[in-house]
Order: sequence, then structure tokens, then C-alpha cells
Amino acid sequence: MFDIKWIRANADVFDAAVSRRKGASVRSSDLLAIDDRRREIIGRLNDAQEQRNALSKQIGQAKAQKDDAKAAELMAEVARLKEFIPQGEADQRAIDAELQASLSVIPNLVFDDVPEGSDETDNVEYFGRNGTPETAAIQRAPKPSFGFAPKEHYEVGVAARLMDFETAAKLSGSRFVVLKGEVARLERALGQFMLDLHTTEHGYLEVQPPLLVKDDALFGTNQLPKFEEDLFFTPHGEGRLALIPTAEVPLTNMVRESILAEEELPLRMTALTPCFRSEAGSAGRDTRGMLRQHQFNKVEMVSITTPETAADEHERMLTCAEAVLQKLGLHYRVMHLCTGDTGFGARRTYDLEVWLPGQDTYREISSVSVCGDFQARRMEARYRPAGDKQAPRYVHTLNGSGTAVGRCLIAVLENYQQEDGTVLVPDVLQPYMGGLKSIGGH
Repeated sequence: MFDIKWIRANADVFDAAVSRRKGASVRSSDLLAIDDRRREIIGRLNDAQEQRNALSKQIGQAKAQKDDAKAAELMAEVARLKEFIPQGEADQRAIDAELQASLSVIPNLVFDDVPEGSDETDNVEYFGRNGTPETAAIQRAPKPSFGFAPKEHYEVGVAARLMDFETAAKLSGSRFVVLKGEVARLERALGQFMLDLHTTEHGYLEVQPPLLVKDDALFGTNQLPKFEEDLFFTPHGEGRLALIPTAEVPLTNMVRESILAEEELPLRMTALTPCFRSEAGSAGRDTRGMLRQHQFNKVEMVSITTPETAADEHERMLTCAEAVLQKLGLHYRVMHLCTGDTGFGARRTYDLEVWLPGQDTYREISSVSVCGDFQARRMEARYRPAGDKQAPRYVHTLNGSGTAVGRCLIAVLENYQQEDGTVLVPDVLQPYMGGLKSIGGH
């Protein structure tokens, strides 16, 4: 969300930055034209209110002087203004709403270091702020080698009768799955492992947030108004609530309409929740297996920081997400998303892509984004600088999946599969699996 005053003062900068964003055609002149009309309406309304107040005083003076004719004349003018002012106030509300609507659909401005590009094919591999391919290779497990043709995850799960898409379709339709037995336990183990890692080693506060949220919360984290068709809504009272598409929504909105002390920052939170997405616009994509589901579990990380620490926090959050894959022994790469692939609310995004041998390709398993004050302005989330008597400043927000549990399950099933149909359990998950070293193959 942008401040129209900033756009007016930095029109050329705004236009140049917006031009880098895919599909964004708005110009500062369009927005300033609306704001000019808004200023004109406000000016006329203020003049009318000031004139009404002045005339009211004159009426009192005329009555004190027993000048009834003058008082009647002034009262007639006040009556005319009283008819104009409500209409002026209605005009102001309408123009305010028009400006708000125009500003709310403008994507965030990406940082200068974000690579230029139109889509995911233009993303650039990232090796850390000071990293190299060689240092990255030290951290990451190599690609697994197989003496047989590796299967895709759904082939492994269906063969073991532990992944049931047919029953899920009877219950709910396409893009759902029923997990059973050891695969269900493995999925649960992954989520618990991630939560324990982030809370005990990475300093995140575990939160169990509501799974249904108001429109205001969705607006705060920029799901509304642009991505309304991706959401599932349910009636609630005279309004509605939405199932969360990600725990980013409730976690980030925990600081909405509040003023934090700088000493409270950074505020780091994590949650393991179901997520619900309609997958609008994805017809025909990833229809096999669990890659693109309407319901899935995800561990989310959210950080609330000061502007000065946000860039370092972004790198830190990336390492927290990477640690999940490193401890699981999964091969992956990190991609710096280009301008055409960076999400609506982000200024910079890193994607972790895990290697899936069954598909013989990398697939996204986590996105880690820094949003600047874009969401904070939509939420009115601020902080008071330590020892500073100036007005509160907007916080900066970051979010990242640490990681998508369902996709991590896919990666484990494909990378740890054996020729006999069993799947080895990664060492770090065995304590969560009651000591089981392998599953399937029964």
C-alpha cells in the first residue's frame, strides 16, 4: 500500500519502479488526478464548514443586536450550507474510496537488485549474500543416485496403499488426498520436526492462530482485493470469514493497528496450520499427486522488524528454511525471483526449490519474502523507536514457509524411495516415527 503524498513527491521514481512489475500499468499521473479531485472536494467542504461556523457567530451577533432581518438572512445561508455539507462529505467518502481502491491493487516496488525478467524462467540461482556455488554445495546434500528408475511420489504412495486420491475425490472432489498409516504419520512427523527446529534452534514463538479470518486481515497481507478468487469464504453473521490461504495472514495481522516498542523487535512467530486455496487459474497444472492441493499443511515463519534490520532478517529467515532441507538431507537450490515472478506484496523473494527425482526437476518448497512497510501500511502496524520522541514508524514485515509440509513429504518419498517399494525415514524424523527406519513395502 502506498502513501499518495510519497507518490506525489516521487512521481518519476514511482513510475520507473512500477514499470518493472509485470502487468502493472498504473501511472503516477492517474493516481494524482484522483488525488487532485479529492483535494478539490476537501477544499470546498472545508470552506463550506468554515463559512457555516463564521455565519453562526454572525447570527448570534445579529440576534444580540435585535437585527431580525439580518439574522434571518444569515440563517437562510447557513441552511443552504447545511444542505451542501452532507453532500460534500459523501463526495469525500466516495473519492477517498476510489483512491484507496486504486492504491490497493498496485504491487509492491521491488528492490534494485531484483533480476529483470518476465516469468520463472528468468529467475537467477542465489548462493547467499556472500556465497558461491562451491560454498553452497558444502551445505546442500547432493542429488541422490538410483540403480532403478525412480517413481513419482503418488506412485510410491498409491503402491503402498497409503495415499488415496479416489476416496478423497468421493469426499471432496479433485485436488484432495487421503493419507493413511505410515505416510500420514510421516507427514505429521515432518510438521512437528519443523516446528521444533524453528522454536528451539531459530528463536521463533510457536502460535496456534485461527484458521478463519476477516476481510480486514486478508487486506492487510494483500490477499484482498486482488486475489479474492483464490480464497474459500463462509458466511458469518452479516458478513463472511475466509479460510486462511497461509498462516502468514493471521500471524502478520497479530500486530495490526498497534504500536510496538522497538525493544520488542524483531518479533518472530511460527505456526503449523492447514492452508486452503482454490487454485484459481491453475486448471490443468499439476493434476497428478499432491503438488497443487486445495488443502495442505504448512509451517509458516513471520518476522516483524525495523526498517534497518529487515535485509539481514531476510537472509536469516532464508537460512532457517534451508536448515529444514539440510537436516532432511534433501538436495535443493535457492532462486532469486525476477521482477516478473516476484509476488504482489514482496520487494524481494527467494524460493527454495527441492529436487524431485521422480519428476527429474526442481519444485518450489518455500518462498521467503521481505515486504518492507507495504503490509504495515495496510494494517497500520507501527513501532516507537527507542529514545525517539518522533512519531511512530511503520514496521517492516517478512514471511517465509519453513516449509510446505506436503511438498516436503513428496520430496522425502521420492528421494528416499527404494527399489523394493519401501521408503527410508530420514534420521532426524525417526524419533517422531517411533524409531521406524523405513515405511511401506508391506
